[in-house]
Amino acid sequence: MNINLRTLGPKEAKVVLSLTEHGREVVLAAEIIDLAGSETSGRKVIRNLIRKGWLLRLVGGKYLLLPADRGPENLGENNAFALASKVVDRSYIGWWSAASFHGFTTQKPMTVFVAVTKQVAARTIEGAEIRFVSVAPRKFFGFQSYDVYGRSVSISSPEKTLVDCIDRPELCGGSTELTRIVYGGRSEVDLSKLIAAALAVKSAALLQRLGFLLDLVEWPLTAAQRSQLRAAIPSSRRITLGRARRLAGDIGYVADWGILVNANRKTLLTDVPGLKTRRAG
Repeated sequence: MNINLRTLGPKEAKVVLSLTEHGREVVLAAEIIDLAGSETSGRKVIRNLIRKGWLLRLVGGKYLLLPADRGPENLGENNAFALASKVVDRSYIGWWSAASFHGFTTQKPMTVFVAVTKQVAARTIEGAEIRFVSVAPRKFFGFQSYDVYGRSVSISSPEKTLVDCIDRPELCGGSTELTRIVYGGRSEVDLSKLIAAALAVKSAALLQRLGFLLDLVEWPLTAAQRSQLRAAIPSSRRITLGRARRLAGDIGYVADWGILVNANRKTLLTDVPGLKTRRAG
């Protein structure tokens, strides 16, 4: 049985020990070249550290350090969230990925969704499919650091996760999965914080979907909260949720929120059987 051990030569050891001493997770090629003493030596060290399983390439000139506590064997990095969050400095894990992390859904999306402030091409790293979603500056907030298998990862907070999913249903599996996510957050998220985060995004369509979904999953709004949301939605504003075309049995137009729902209640509540059963009874 051949075991690929993570050995180190003298220059490689110097680089790894120095980076570890300074608590570095993400390192640049220029830093390694500086530690190695020359461009030629530095490039050789980088190639060797990648081959031996001490470095993992994120993007050109940027690497993730796999420290000694990962063990003696070259097993790579299987922490998809850590890989995805380290590619772009200003970023956070969001949408369906964050909803799964917070336990709002039992679905485990194959793609990791990452919020960024400028467009970045999708990529696959160590088998993890990563999609970068460019968001407007006003939407780039509401995230914090979480420990994910020993790595520090920026992920949207529970309330911002719901807001992001409601803002972009297509990034969380569509309207039925979105309903499940909102229902899943009902017992975990403070409604006042959720409303504050939603209002901060400054999107009437988001508020319309939020109001409708809160009513649908029976997450009660106070009269003041309902008025606060409705006041931020122009009276002439109309949006659609669900399919492009309406079919028989669909919920249809919901005047309270100015939203045309091209989906039936049973379908939207597929993964919230408690509510579906009560409605059916």
